[in-house]
Amino acid sequence: MLQNTLAYFSHRPSRSVGFLFAVSSLLLGIWVAAIPQIKARLGLTDATLGLSLLLAPAGALTGVVISPRVFKRMEVGRWLFIGHFIYCLVFLAQVMAISPLMFWVALYFTGLLGFLNGVSTNAVVDLLESRYNRRIMSTSHGMYSLGGGLSAGLAAVFYSLHIPYPFQILIVACIIMLVLLLMRNHLLSYHDIITSDSSFQLPSGSLIGLAFICFVTFMGEGCVADWSAIYLKESLGSSKAVAGLGFAGFSVAMALGRLNGDNWIPRVGSKRMAITGSLVAAAGFLLAIGIPSIYAAIAGFTLIGLGFSCIVPILFSTAARVPGVNAVTGISAVATGGLIGFLAGPSMIGLVAEEYTVAAGLSIVFFLAILAAFTALRNKFLTNKAEVTASVQYPDQIL
Repeated sequence: MLQNTLAYFSHRPSRSVGFLFAVSSLLLGIWVAAIPQIKARLGLTDATLGLSLLLAPAGALTGVVISPRVFKRMEVGRWLFIGHFIYCLVFLAQVMAISPLMFWVALYFTGLLGFLNGVSTNAVVDLLESRYNRRIMSTSHGMYSLGGGLSAGLAAVFYSLHIPYPFQILIVACIIMLVLLLMRNHLLSYHDIITSDSSFQLPSGSLIGLAFICFVTFMGEGCVADWSAIYLKESLGSSKAVAGLGFAGFSVAMALGRLNGDNWIPRVGSKRMAITGSLVAAAGFLLAIGIPSIYAAIAGFTLIGLGFSCIVPILFSTAARVPGVNAVTGISAVATGGLIGFLAGPSMIGLVAEEYTVAAGLSIVFFLAILAAFTALRNKFLTNKAEVTASVQYPDQIL
């Protein structure tokens, strides 16, 4: 992993796109820590806050529809700079909102810009992989995981120093925008128009299979994020300090898996990797809910993170190269499946837990993970043939 990561950071195009992957998670950690105070300051009830937070996914779904039109008209490099710069400003408005209306508008545009930024960065990774014949998709997604961990740590440091949350987001956003300005000329050098079709198309055929696997993966991630601590504390009787270790183990395993993924995937093959990852995640759910032990549950959630870690990078790389489908359409279709899973999963677990138990809710994701493995087995676009080399080692002349 170390050699692969060092090679990734020594290559300027990879390093730049990796920073863009980390931007949203760097801001997200500060935002999540500030939610209780924003709720109190704006006078929002629990119900109002819950409904308000749905505006971000609504913006993302709007992005699904308009992304082909946006990327037919704008060079991807121009969007990389403008989209991420405006994203920082919108996040500032979201955290510093002086009224519920301002908060709601900012949430909507955060979701919209976040989706478009995600499509553009994944499309650029596909361009770089083709240009240099090297895998960087998994490591790039690992940068998102690392950014989230760094952001959570920064939030803790800021609060320990008694820095108010508006200044926290201002500091982080200003640093990001400064780096974007320094990267501006490099980002604008991507002159590619990454779609030739301005109309939104529903996924069809085996692309639906890729979207379903992404649906299950994102559902699993959302369920672990929202329910692991509750399961450990309320169902297994852990302390508050221990309750967070389930998601911590999941996050660490996710980051480590993605940082190693660009070496693993070409050697194992994308199909075998997706099948194995789904089954490992299913085993993690079974371990977490099958043995009534705090330690078993933490180990299970960690195993889920490892299993799911490389699946989304595989899906995005595969979707970007589906014959007859441009990269934007393919990535958007897969990302839409993931978005629906991320939204539906935690709510579904809540409904089942209300009627039965949290373990019963999590068992649904266990069965879906097995179904995802079967779907990967039958999908014709996933292959066991290495399309690009395993190592992220670049010729000297392009460093």
